[in-house]
Amino acid sequence: MPIWRRNHQVEKERHVKANAREYNDKFRYADNRIKTSKYNIFTFLPVNLFEQFQRVANAYFVVLLILQLIPEISSLSWFTTIVPLVLVLAITAIKDATDDFFRHKSDQQVNNRQSQVLIRGSLQSEKWMNVRVGDIVKLENNQFVAADILLLCSSEPYGLCYIETAELDGETNLKVRQALSVTSDLGDVSKLMDFDGEVICEPPNNKLDKFTGTLLWKDSKYSLDNEKMLLRGCVLRNTEWCFGMVIFAGLQTKLMQNCGKTKFKRTSIDKLMNTLVLWIFAFLTCMGVVLAIGNTIWETWIGRKFEVFLPWEQFKNSAVFSGFLTFWSYIIILNTVVPISLYVSVEVLRLGHSFFINWDQKIYHDQTDTSAEARTTTLTEELGQVEFIFSDKTGTLTQNIMVFRKCSINGQTYGDAYDEFNHRVEITEKTACVDFSFNPLCDKGFRFYDSSLVEAVKQEDPAVQEFFRLLALCHTVMPEEKSEGNLVYQAQSPDEGALVTAARNFGFIFRARTPETITLCEMGRSTTYQLLAILDFNNVRKRMSVIG
Repeated sequence: MPIWRRNHQVEKERHVKANAREYNDKFRYADNRIKTSKYNIFTFLPVNLFEQFQRVANAYFVVLLILQLIPEISSLSWFTTIVPLVLVLAITAIKDATDDFFRHKSDQQVNNRQSQVLIRGSLQSEKWMNVRVGDIVKLENNQFVAADILLLCSSEPYGLCYIETAELDGETNLKVRQALSVTSDLGDVSKLMDFDGEVICEPPNNKLDKFTGTLLWKDSKYSLDNEKMLLRGCVLRNTEWCFGMVIFAGLQTKLMQNCGKTKFKRTSIDKLMNTLVLWIFAFLTCMGVVLAIGNTIWETWIGRKFEVFLPWEQFKNSAVFSGFLTFWSYIIILNTVVPISLYVSVEVLRLGHSFFINWDQKIYHDQTDTSAEARTTTLTEELGQVEFIFSDKTGTLTQNIMVFRKCSINGQTYGDAYDEFNHRVEITEKTACVDFSFNPLCDKGFRFYDSSLVEAVKQEDPAVQEFFRLLALCHTVMPEEKSEGNLVYQAQSPDEGALVTAARNFGFIFRARTPETITLCEMGRSTTYQLLAILDFNNVRKRMSVIG
């Protein structure tokens, strides 16, 4: 999808130069301010009224109000219609304004987050909304990424860094990004100030897994892909610091491109009420037609006898015209058939539902002290109408926990528990687990109940050792040693984490990783394996592999 700049030219290719705000300003790229709210002070009244009059009942009562201003057909004062109509519009407007106020508050909170930007030779604290395309930004551990940036260098060897992409794809597992080798040593502020590389890349788009571009620096060209990008919404993890160059900012970031414009959402209840009101209005019209026909017949047969003492005015001397006026009079008189108060009742119920969601103890998470939060009061009743849920995989709707329970090695199955008579018993919380005290680097939380597998490892059974060696090598897990012997594994999936942890407890400890090597501690002996390639999992092979 082409992107229009403020000068109304289609952006087909983006040119961004590092540390050159004047150069980048010529292209009038978007700033880093975001906006997810629907209204402002000037647009609230017209836009909100336009949205509300998409409800048939509201439109009907406006037409009714206009009819009541015509004295020839109105038998009721226009106050009887305008007061409830204004009340309904005001209550809905207040609710919509409250929802949008919280959107404004959220936008302001995000736009005012602080980020470290390299300006005039030093790192300065800037608000997110003041970050501009081409700026060099410093991120620290556990910080959100302010914009879509090109990774230049990091505190880790080879320019590696680890990010969490939960806000982009819902995955809490860490992913790896690596800077170009030519920029990975730019960890000093003075070197970054001298960096004048230019990036030529694709225009802004919403493809989270794709990026193509080229870095021009020192008369050389370097290819760029998505593995060198940190997208807005990611969080830096297990990396002390990193520097990056802003490529897309604000509403042109991939996260915001996927958000789209805030739309007026109508629930199935709203659509149902509109349909019901249309049927009620059709019934009301039929009643008015029947009564108007009756009036015409009466005026034709009987009403003319009263002309002596109740003379007709000149423009009312037709019985058909009298019936026409009577039709509109009955439309006004019978207006209570259309339930305008129903909309108010539904709005009050929605507000109550949102409070019940916030107070629900069953969806309160004790570990993080987090309760559910209804961010809008418009769609709450939709939750109660869900019939089918389609999920791509386990873990999207459930807590995805994988535990190593059993394995089969060379035709021998391990994992069952046996009593002193060699009878298999059911595993419960009281069942004694295997003692891993022989391994000082074991995971204290790992539980296994078949001691024969430990004996096979200690006896250096080649098939068993090869099994755990492969488990410790074939994965994409990242290790973090928080203290001596205290290893923490960051896995892209719980399956990998469970398998690598099992290998760790049985004496094949995964200790370190670089882009070219994997280091294991095999039964107390440190061994380094050269990593030639990683073949990622795909739907064709249905497996991942490493070549070493």
